[in-house]
Amino acid sequence: MRISVFGTGYLGATHAAGMAELGHEVVGVDIDPVKIERLSRGEVPFYEPGLPELLRKHVESGRLRFTTDAADAAAFADVHFIGVGTPQVKGENAADMRFVNAVIETLAPLLTRPATILGKSTVPVGTAARLAHRINELAPVGEAAQLGWNPEFLREGFAVEDTLRPDRLVLGVDRANPGHVEHVVREVYATILARDTPFIVTDLATAELVKVSANAFLATKISFINAIAEVCEVSGGDVAELADAIGYDARIGRKFLGAGLGFGGGCLPKDIRAFMARAGELGVDQALTFLREVDSVNLRRREHVVEMARREVGGSLNGTRIAVLGAAFKPNSDDVRDSPALDVAGKLHLAGADVRIYDPQAMDNARAVSPTLTYAHDLRAAVSDADLVIVATEWREFRDLIPSDLDGLVAARRVIDGRNCLDAPAWVAAGWTYRGLGRYAA
Repeated sequence: MRISVFGTGYLGATHAAGMAELGHEVVGVDIDPVKIERLSRGEVPFYEPGLPELLRKHVESGRLRFTTDAADAAAFADVHFIGVGTPQVKGENAADMRFVNAVIETLAPLLTRPATILGKSTVPVGTAARLAHRINELAPVGEAAQLGWNPEFLREGFAVEDTLRPDRLVLGVDRANPGHVEHVVREVYATILARDTPFIVTDLATAELVKVSANAFLATKISFINAIAEVCEVSGGDVAELADAIGYDARIGRKFLGAGLGFGGGCLPKDIRAFMARAGELGVDQALTFLREVDSVNLRRREHVVEMARREVGGSLNGTRIAVLGAAFKPNSDDVRDSPALDVAGKLHLAGADVRIYDPQAMDNARAVSPTLTYAHDLRAAVSDADLVIVATEWREFRDLIPSDLDGLVAARRVIDGRNCLDAPAWVAAGWTYRGLGRYAA
């Protein structure tokens, strides 16, 4: 099939390469000529394992190309995916729909033959129905241009796998006028569906709600275990062992019960806030008031680690040297959007600490958003003469550290395990003062 993907950021570029891998001819569309030029050379402008190889493979094969010309894409493709961002509106909780709206306003007037438009962006419920109406107003082909909503469920660090081997596919259609949308989507994903991947076909509103509900649940689960970690610290409990114990309950499960610095990135924080905002617009804001506490617990973890650091160095951070290992919001990513690690580093810096940051992939992005902080070129430089080491992102390079790796480098043997990813008994046995979140408080 001939497919276009509007938006070539994290979602769009990954989806475009994935569609080419499934055998389709694909054009990626973006208004940023610099980004398009890089992608056309087979270069990925962000870090995602496996994506550079996949992108180069299909750029070189000719199955995947990129353009800034929407008219070119409209003439070329019969299926158009919307993969642009929906960031948080500055100063508000609501999602910024400018980019999604702009795609429709640009693309729809160019549709002179039957076409299928499939939304993948995370949007407030009700958006798809509004866009479907707008498409019918603008498209010369009228109702032969049909809209479906096919939300994405990508995990940064595993996006290629999630695109090619998803755990489910969801499609929302207008049940009063479903048209050819389901048939087209089954053809697009034929290879994936042949592996008996669950395929849920529902209405537009439900498809929109599936994504934000999934993110809200995951955020709630993370904040729940972090709230329990606070109780563990003052009562002498161990949140890691507690999570293991309750995780054996099939109704609960162990995944996302890792206490630590909390969640960040470009999805969970802004999506739960936009969900709350949309609930308020619909007059059911009380249904999601619990998400305010989820958000509050999450943000409180960052202040908590700063206070832990203050206690560990004797009550004042002024003049102390602190190594912060990690800047990305999670490992296997260079994404620093709403990064707990970078936020903690900034708070320590403002409190007077000499902070040295190191991350295997996110240094350039971190410098771009926090240029006043100090960045070390490698781990050894970051921990040199440090009064305290904080593990803030659980990269394998940091998880695999053993105490002897830092012998002769640090000024004091103190570590705060902000992700509960170190071998705590080994660090304690080696003479380090070890502090995990929700464990080893004594």
